[in-house]
Amino acid sequence: MKKLFLLITLLYSIPGFSQAPDMTPKGNSKISGSVLDSVTVKPVDFATAALYSVATNKPVDGAAADEKGAFNIEKVAPGDYKIIVSFIGYNDKIINNIKVEKGKDVKLGVIRLGSSNKVLTEVTVTAQKALIEEKVDRLVYNAENDMTSKGGDASDVLRKVPLLTVDLEGNVTLRGNSNIRVLINNKPSTIMASSVADALKQIPADMIKTVEVITAPSAKYDAEGSGGIINIVTKKNNLQGYFLNVDLGTGNRSSSLGVQGSLRQGKFGATLGGHGRAMYNKSKSTLEQNTLFNGIATTTRQSSDGKDNPIFGRYNLGMDYDIDKNQSLSGSIRYGIRNFSRTQNQLTELYNNNVLFSTQNRFIDSKDLSNSVDVNLDYVHIYKPQQELNIATQYSRNDLTNNFFSNNLNSGGSILSRLKNVNLNLNQEVTFQADYQTPISTNQLLEFGGKGIFRQVNSDYEYLAASSATGEYLSDATRPKGALDYKQNVASAYTSYTLSTKKKYNFKAGLRYEYTDIEALEEGKSAITIPAYGTLVPSINVSKSLKSGTTIKAAYNRRIQRPGLQQLNPNFNIVNPQSISQGNPALSPEFTNNLEVALSTRIKETFINISVFGNNTNNAISQVRRTYDSTGAIISTFENIGKQKNLGFNFFGNVYLTKSWTINGGFDVSYAQLEGQVAGTDGKSVKASNSGFNGGGRLMTNYKFENGWAIQGFGGMHGPRVQLQGKMGGFAMYSLGVKKDFNNKKGSIGISAENFIRNPRVRNSLTTPTFTQNSTTIMYNSGVRLNLSYKFGKMGFEQKKKTRSVKNDDIKDGGGGDGGDGGAQQQGAAQPQGGRPQGGQAPANGKPQVGGQPQPNGQMPLKKPTEGKPQGEKKKEDEKKGAIKN
Repeated sequence: MKKLFLLITLLYSIPGFSQAPDMTPKGNSKISGSVLDSVTVKPVDFATAALYSVATNKPVDGAAADEKGAFNIEKVAPGDYKIIVSFIGYNDKIINNIKVEKGKDVKLGVIRLGSSNKVLTEVTVTAQKALIEEKVDRLVYNAENDMTSKGGDASDVLRKVPLLTVDLEGNVTLRGNSNIRVLINNKPSTIMASSVADALKQIPADMIKTVEVITAPSAKYDAEGSGGIINIVTKKNNLQGYFLNVDLGTGNRSSSLGVQGSLRQGKFGATLGGHGRAMYNKSKSTLEQNTLFNGIATTTRQSSDGKDNPIFGRYNLGMDYDIDKNQSLSGSIRYGIRNFSRTQNQLTELYNNNVLFSTQNRFIDSKDLSNSVDVNLDYVHIYKPQQELNIATQYSRNDLTNNFFSNNLNSGGSILSRLKNVNLNLNQEVTFQADYQTPISTNQLLEFGGKGIFRQVNSDYEYLAASSATGEYLSDATRPKGALDYKQNVASAYTSYTLSTKKKYNFKAGLRYEYTDIEALEEGKSAITIPAYGTLVPSINVSKSLKSGTTIKAAYNRRIQRPGLQQLNPNFNIVNPQSISQGNPALSPEFTNNLEVALSTRIKETFINISVFGNNTNNAISQVRRTYDSTGAIISTFENIGKQKNLGFNFFGNVYLTKSWTINGGFDVSYAQLEGQVAGTDGKSVKASNSGFNGGGRLMTNYKFENGWAIQGFGGMHGPRVQLQGKMGGFAMYSLGVKKDFNNKKGSIGISAENFIRNPRVRNSLTTPTFTQNSTTIMYNSGVRLNLSYKFGKMGFEQKKKTRSVKNDDIKDGGGGDGGDGGAQQQGAAQPQGGRPQGGQAPANGKPQVGGQPQPNGQMPLKKPTEGKPQGEKKKEDEKKGAIKN
């Protein structure tokens, strides 16, 4: 990450490099060299080498030198070039007359930089990374460049990320699969276990730096998340000095305030910050359903009007200390609150043969309250490039209260009776993890490690009733009461092997074994028998780099999906007595085989990514609904329904129309087949199946004017989604934003609007042998926001060590799923990972490559570097190669 930071900063300070990148065709040659101080003859680590085309005099590529001064520029096409080598405090070195022939490498040898007498007072970076970046194993969405999401939450950001679909409730799917793992800075959090949709509302959009989508995780990652992994990387500042950023936003449906500070002096660094958000929204929904229960046909017509008043907050404290050059220790504590309050007036009419027989008028006050804490302590020891040991620990806890209070009213609005449901939940995890990796030759890497997760889930629930407006609440014996004590321990070990060949092939194969032991007990019932099980998870990734910047990738992996807290919770929730929900603590895991083939390429100023994917899931966990009683109520729960298959296609493109105007967008379409069991008219289970197409698309455009003005527009569509018992409705969303940067670059002011023509409506339809259900939900999220941001303080350059932290990847969420990931981190923060884009970039997976040199598409160098030899030997060797000298 430190190489990437310095590379971006310095390359874009070179004249002309802030322009849109020159789309010069790629080749298969390489230019290499090493940079030394002309006086001390020591390596100038992180010096930058910018490659210019002589024909256009524009920069076409670049690279950063490693800790020993060595750099490589890969995939250079035949032609005439010059290189400008630069670093802070040194005079630039220009190397002319570089001629590259097809298939031949150019070795520049030693390049000596002389000290500059100029004093650098401040560096102003005016360039901006592309909104979408394609890496060797993931797609990265640079959310900090998205101005229309400011003042929103994480779900607003994820709606714009290619491959992802987020419904209006915040439930996330990846290529149509909801069984995914969501991480924050490469770390899991127990807030995701209860509901990913609710957790995303807790993360402010202003705090998000990037979103990484990993479709084919390797064996190093936990086996959980059959659909893939989403890693949300929050903004951090890793420089010397102090820094304070204040963000303020206000609008017609939400307001927010965020403060983030950073302090770094020498080997010690600390960050402290928080972000709060309050919303004030209306809500409205209608429901019509026809049921058949024991020969009794009932029609339900229902309408609800209400107000939502959620308050979200997230606060963090992080510290890190560099023990020495190769060892570092870091820790963090994060605290979050999510208080979601909703009041509703609910009118329900029940009919038999179109004759009204019952009218219910209810006032409902529901409280979905939670607080979470995540504590990490991590240690990393880097012995040499690519050889490192990481030890990480984590404690994570989420306390959740999900209560509702309802009053039954007469036609005049007076209270007839009252009902209260109290549901207290706990989800707690303790994790220990160790990872080790080492090169076994210049083009091979071996990784292995182990991990233990100790998880506890508890739910305690009961109903209390009062017979009048002032009567005392007493336990309601007519409704379920109970408690769940659920313990899950997972032990795992993995090994992974990487091979890079001279013909630009890159192979990564691995094997992971996970053993799961479960103890489950419901109060007043016999123990739930869930046998312990072991799971062998293979994975293989293959990539091939072709000419002209084209890369082909193929991947296979097997994944496991364990049930999450929302799916396990046995609380009998009748906040809507006609649509009841209840979890199933006896759920067993599901298993999925995934296959993917992808191609990415550049055609002049256009980047294109195309992928074809398929998966096959057995013992699939899915939401299943059935009739409950003669009042026309339907109960929804989770079951291992059977099988689910998906075959799909995804397209994404990004084009530079001019250096100031970009357009990007794409679409995805898949065909789903589901098979399972549902209740028949006689009460017995019958086979059921459903199939159909799922799809969606998005389009975004950005234009940067002079004097700091910029405009951005976004539009997206989420098509209907096939379920076992029907379809979930589709919807469209759009937004428009304008921003003005202040002249001193320390702040900005902007205004954005979304769905300003009409509030989105979602229409769902379900059909089974015993009922039909049609519902419409209106989301009142037409809004306008004013955003103000300002930065205080001053930071200087600082080279940062790498750490890796705990990354649990093994819980499925009922409200949209969640999955897992791991990877290198910077003092607990996840970093973009993958190959090297135009202009140079950090090494694949955020780790230094063998010899410390960045490589394209995650490939390791095939030749041993000369670093590490005595200086005299290096000098002689350089002279033999015709080294360039000052």
